[in-house]
Amino acid sequence: MRGLGYRLAAAGACGVLGLTVAGCGSDGDSARHDQHVLLLSIDGMHQSDLAGYVAAHQDSALAKLVARGAQYTGAQVLAPADSFPGTLAMITGGSPRTTGVYYDDTWARDLFPAGTKDCATAKKGAQVPLTEEIDKNTDELDGGQGLTGLPDGITAMTGDPVSVLDPARLPVDPATCKPISPSDYLKVNTVFSVVHDAGRRTAWSDKHPAYQIMNGKGGRSIDDLFTPEIDSKSPKGDPWTKDSDQTRRYDTYKADAVVNEINGKDHSGAQQAGVPAVFGMNFQAVSVTQKLPASKGYSADGKPGALLSASLDFVDQQIGRFVAALDKAGLTGKTTIVLTAKHGQSPIDPNALTRVDDKPIIDAVNKEWAATHPETPKLIVHSIDDAAILWWLADRSPEATAFAKRKLLEANGTGTDINGNPKPFTASGVDTGQVYAGADAVKYFGADADDTRVPDLFAGTNGTVYTAGKSKIAEHGGTSPDDRHVPLVVVGSGISKHDVPEQVSLTQVAPTILARLGLDPRGLDAVKSEHTATLPS
Repeated sequence: MRGLGYRLAAAGACGVLGLTVAGCGSDGDSARHDQHVLLLSIDGMHQSDLAGYVAAHQDSALAKLVARGAQYTGAQVLAPADSFPGTLAMITGGSPRTTGVYYDDTWARDLFPAGTKDCATAKKGAQVPLTEEIDKNTDELDGGQGLTGLPDGITAMTGDPVSVLDPARLPVDPATCKPISPSDYLKVNTVFSVVHDAGRRTAWSDKHPAYQIMNGKGGRSIDDLFTPEIDSKSPKGDPWTKDSDQTRRYDTYKADAVVNEINGKDHSGAQQAGVPAVFGMNFQAVSVTQKLPASKGYSADGKPGALLSASLDFVDQQIGRFVAALDKAGLTGKTTIVLTAKHGQSPIDPNALTRVDDKPIIDAVNKEWAATHPETPKLIVHSIDDAAILWWLADRSPEATAFAKRKLLEANGTGTDINGNPKPFTASGVDTGQVYAGADAVKYFGADADDTRVPDLFAGTNGTVYTAGKSKIAEHGGTSPDDRHVPLVVVGSGISKHDVPEQVSLTQVAPTILARLGLDPRGLDAVKSEHTATLPS
């Protein structure tokens, strides 16, 4: 992404952490790699969280990992710092301009809306929700598979979540006039594709069946993909994300799956399958707790409150389980562990928070445009506003994009602070120096002018969270350091303890995973397209 401040080196895709890679000019004796890679994402975690936790808990699992490996203290996630740009960066080596995925709920001008039957007369332009919205049954932890004995019976959930996606909720491909799966929406392959094609086993655990996208374009490449729906109803009747204890319980199901896989079984633990070459999970506990008003997030000096500290302790305990399981299985010397976060969370400083309801802003833009352009009653056809603003417009002319930007910057009002008290905002709560519309948005993302998925307007924020109520005190998806500066630690054979302070991108994790497995990083489409380098030693 050329305009985002993290250009990747064009050279070096074959050298990482002191090893050489098959197909990249190996000199034989100096080649070092592992048989397995365990990738862990602690969603919402900042580099400052890791540093603070290790300093305060020097006998913790996290501290012991840091003491064994390379710590990249300048690691940055992509902008928008959301789940899918972050996840896909780690497993494809590419940015949204290459993957075609700009957010977890996005818009595609090249597809037909879900439910389209008559593709001869249909109008292109479709929402692409890569969320719980495409489950057969969002209320159920199994996404609608029909299992009994939930929630604890979730271990019997399918390892191929495409079977619990509702085709009627998927956008339609004009070329076939059939629903398009999340994996085929992705324009490139993934590390799972390359490893699977090499004849090795793959596995992953994540929060929605929509993470079927991680298979990559071209079909199933994750042998065991465990995706219990986090936005289903917990035993308390509310989504798991409404309660930090319930979220930790939810995460434990996925952690159990990882332990089962370390022990050579499938995610359920019922069948012998062999230890995957690449596997792992994301943790939701930290991210969810950061958002909950009851947690109060952080103190003004950046220290986590009691509930957030408990979630960090929980994650540390689960990572300790993984390390112990690897030791017991005799895999410690054969496994690379990559620990990071696919996004941070903002704001850390509670005093910086301004909650803004974006609906009146969007409605006002649409109403004023329609008054003089009756042929376009709804200018903003799709919007995603969390800790940033992304708008897709029905009219993409310079006049329309300039209008949308101007009205965004003219919108002033009153939101709420962390205590729910009134707090004024200007310019819709955005950072006025980070507003890109039309051609500027295309340039910001490094996309081509004919990109059918790039937002028509993108705006970053510093402390603003877009929400209609007071149910959250933090969010992600933006450009601020709180959203983008995340931990990154790599532990494995031939890696000694050291810190790397230079700025690196999460896109560099993908080629590094392949390098650690002795596979050619250039097997990744996005690595070839963006010349993504492996992580420096």
